[in-house]
Amino acid sequence: MAQVNIRIDDTLKEQGEKLFNTLGMNFSSAVNIFVSQAVRQGGIPFEITTNIDPFFCEANMKFLRRAVQAANEGKLTPHDLIEE
Repeated sequence: MAQVNIRIDDTLKEQGEKLFNTLGMNFSSAVNIFVSQAVRQGGIPFEITTNIDPFFCEANMKFLRRAVQAANEGKLTPHDLIEE
């Protein structure tokens, strides 16, 4: 088995280790899974994009802010939850 050295931000590595431990694996196992999936799929096994999730578009965020404000004021009605 080959040994590979990679550089990664300390904080990101700690966060990754915590997540992978929660999933019952170590960092090395997670990297092996990633590489295995990349080889199997012939590319990165997830989308890499600069596009923002459409859920967070300005129109949706404006709608959500209005609904939260209405809820905080105790004025939320079913109509407030229907986008016009």
